[in-house]
Amino acid sequence: MNVIIEYLGYIKQKLNIESSEMLSLREKTTVHELLIFLANKYGETFKKSVYDPQDEELKPYHMVSVNGLLLNQLDGMKTELKDRDRVIIMPVVSGG
Repeated sequence: MNVIIEYLGYIKQKLNIESSEMLSLREKTTVHELLIFLANKYGETFKKSVYDPQDEELKPYHMVSVNGLLLNQLDGMKTELKDRDRVIIMPVVSGG
């Protein structure tokens, strides 16, 4: 199956990557498995900035959405991805 991954904010600059990419993944890959794949693909920079598989949680101030819904609106890291899903990895920004 093919999944579109979008990187927002400083993440794309920090990883020196395009703002989006299409990945071919096995059927029923979970968000957790996707993040492990990306951590292996992009190495220490991704692990330090976004997600380290040893921690099993996103780094503070980061969010992931699947087709416009945040993980807490779905099944969290266990959310299974489907063909043509759009996953967005973004930093959380707030202001006053």
